[in-house]
Amino acid sequence: MTKTITLIPGDGIGPEVTDAARRCVEATGVKISWEEALAGQDAIEKFGEILPQSTLDSVKKNKVALKGPITTPVGIGFRSVNVAIRQALDLYACVRPAKSYVGVKSYYKNIDLVIVRENSEDLYAGIEFEEGKPETKEIIAAIEKNTLKKIRPDSGISIKPISVTASRRIVRSAFEYALKNNRKKVTAVHKANIMKFTDGLFLRTAREVAKDYEGRINFEDVIVDNMAMQLVQKPHNFDLLVLPNLYGDVISDLCAGLVGGLGIVPGANIGDGMAVFEAVHGSAPKYKGLNKVNPTAMILSGVLMLRYLNEFQAADRLENAVKEIIAQGESVTYDLRSDPKDPLAVGTSQMADAIIAKLKK
Repeated sequence: MTKTITLIPGDGIGPEVTDAARRCVEATGVKISWEEALAGQDAIEKFGEILPQSTLDSVKKNKVALKGPITTPVGIGFRSVNVAIRQALDLYACVRPAKSYVGVKSYYKNIDLVIVRENSEDLYAGIEFEEGKPETKEIIAAIEKNTLKKIRPDSGISIKPISVTASRRIVRSAFEYALKNNRKKVTAVHKANIMKFTDGLFLRTAREVAKDYEGRINFEDVIVDNMAMQLVQKPHNFDLLVLPNLYGDVISDLCAGLVGGLGIVPGANIGDGMAVFEAVHGSAPKYKGLNKVNPTAMILSGVLMLRYLNEFQAADRLENAVKEIIAQGESVTYDLRSDPKDPLAVGTSQMADAIIAKLKK
């Protein structure tokens, strides 16, 4: 059966790495019909808006999208196109595996972590009040009245909502991901010792949800600053981490650093019955059209997509092909060579060609 998937090439290097991922996914033999939709600079040029409703409608219809990196122009519309897509489609779970591959430069070996980050609230909800504005002064006055704590009058204010509803669904999605992907332990990360009514709520809810999985998935919780230290000292003690939005953003980048950087880390944003798969690195517009950048993160995002579609055999074959090409160290981009100036480094499309050739052996 052919699956229709929305393809959003993005901008900057987006179209190049997205095309590499598309070709690799197709080479697995899974039958896919791509429906291309625009977001970013090309969308502005064609439709006059950075995130057209037609693009969101395409994802809503097809339920699955593969999306390239997108630049958010300064001073136009959304704070982030990526955030806008997640919010518009209620993609509340950001899933980012961090896995070691032989041939990728790193201080660590045999890392295999998954970070599940809540996407919809916390300090990233965008509820902010600018310093000096009348409404900000009202908020400060109300806080002082209700808490008897003084806030400097020249403060900006950001609101951190953490709800039972969002906490419950992100923790449950983490446990369900663990079950589906043979993970053994879920670790809830928080700062409940200080923020008792927000992070405390998150932790309390996580513990309640964990009871439904007793005997199947182990559960623990760790304070976020301690978590950062332990990930550097003994990352192999952890398996799957579930975190509120802000901590998830920071810790997921830390974990990417353990395995060699954002260039090899895939990502998925998942809601109820809908998902968008994307590399987590930026659009690097200065490299646009140079056929130079590493497509690994985007191709591995395609691997995540195949697993989401229950095409596990195809996903494993594609990941193994990527793994072998990186380990061989020949048909790889400059950043994966021992010397980045090595003239034998290949381009984006040539690395994809090598992975496809490996798949077909």
